[in-house]
Amino acid sequence: MKYIFIALSFLLVLNCEAQTPKPKLLADITQNVSKQQVKATLPITTSDTIFKISDLRDNILQDILIEEVNKDKLWKNLINNEHMAIGIVDLTDLDNIKYAGINDNNMMYAASLPKIAVLLASMDALEKGELEDSEEIQNDMKLMISKSNNAATTRMINRVGYAKIEEVLRSPQHALYDEETGGGLWVGKRYGGGGDTNREPLKNLSHAATTNQVCSFYYQLVMGNLINDKRSKEMLEIMKNPALHHKFVNTLDKIAPKADIYRKSGSWRNYHSDSALVWGPKRRYIIVALIDNGYGEKIIRDLVVPLEKVMKKVRTLEKQGKA
Repeated sequence: MKYIFIALSFLLVLNCEAQTPKPKLLADITQNVSKQQVKATLPITTSDTIFKISDLRDNILQDILIEEVNKDKLWKNLINNEHMAIGIVDLTDLDNIKYAGINDNNMMYAASLPKIAVLLASMDALEKGELEDSEEIQNDMKLMISKSNNAATTRMINRVGYAKIEEVLRSPQHALYDEETGGGLWVGKRYGGGGDTNREPLKNLSHAATTNQVCSFYYQLVMGNLINDKRSKEMLEIMKNPALHHKFVNTLDKIAPKADIYRKSGSWRNYHSDSALVWGPKRRYIIVALIDNGYGEKIIRDLVVPLEKVMKKVRTLEKQGKA
């Protein structure tokens, strides 16, 4: 009788264990977590191999962008005369990223915005051991981006050289300058100083950009594809929380105070440019603008809300099944 009782007790324990849910493995848990939550940290962990932002062009976003911008007579006139260029990338749904642009392959003088190309070339040189890292170099890269310091930028240009900058911009991995698509990012002159130059071949510009290629720069940065994940993360940290609060940032400070802003801008005479990666709880996108007009700073400041409106309208149409 004693042994029968023991046997029955053993069977009862086994039955209880079989009915008790086992702890889920991490892999099981992550399967039930939204992709948006998994990918919330920058740079995004992905196997994405799309480097050309044009491959993500969305026709509906494109049409609504043109319609919205043309509502303003000054903006429409600047667009028609190729004195204004815009690029936007909606990153709200990371499984359905959308790009649109106006005059986005029209290369323009971009003042200090192309300093991001110097940052990329410098990081590439550090990664390949062509440049020895130091506290001075790290400080110069931060000054170059956050405060747009010309002296720090010139020191970085002197360290890496024009040939290195051009090589990185033209590399198949990044393809940020290409004559066949209107050029792109270029730095071929020191900032605030003389010396030799290496102007780009299409328009003989010293500091140039297209909104298409600047969007591509940020998109590759988001995806961890600028050099590699580690270097992309380092560049993001340098570009985060800009010290200058004008143009895009002037508006973003008001409407998106909780968002992280990664940014580089530029101004010289009538040429005004800005670029920003906005990454927050309610908004995730890239916006870029190049303006050749004396009111460029204000125009860029005023562009943020309409551009957000364009992206929101497309998302609304998708939810309604109309896009």
